[in-house]
Amino acid sequence: MEKIIKRKLKLEIEAGKANPAKVGKNLAPTGINLLQFCNQYNEITKEQSGKIIPAEITVYEDRTFDVKLKTPPASFLLKQYAGIKKGAVKPGNEIAGTITQEKLRKIAEIKLPDLNTNNVESAMKVIAGTAKNMGIQIEKD
Repeated sequence: MEKIIKRKLKLEIEAGKANPAKVGKNLAPTGINLLQFCNQYNEITKEQSGKIIPAEITVYEDRTFDVKLKTPPASFLLKQYAGIKKGAVKPGNEIAGTITQEKLRKIAEIKLPDLNTNNVESAMKVIAGTAKNMGIQIEKD
């Protein structure tokens, strides 16, 4: 018998650092066991410590749940590769940092499973748009 889906939600949590205080506001209304979710999330993300790993949580009527991990957000990866803490306040007028085409390609390859394309070149254009909106300049080869 197939389980009836009660709710689907997405959370962005730092890998290995989920706790009931951080996720309670979002997950408590669903009725799932918060400690069980946190333990499961921390166990499957412990290898990626320091990264923000989005989780897609499917909650069923019987209060069980499934967790599907996504790739880190493009903005997180861009800041990491550019070596900056945050994006530009006025992206069109100031430059917060720069990345190379090679780094852009690496980010696009990481994000490829979550994007609606199978082409790395197209994925690079999507990531380049995010970089532009953050004030991150991409160096030309």
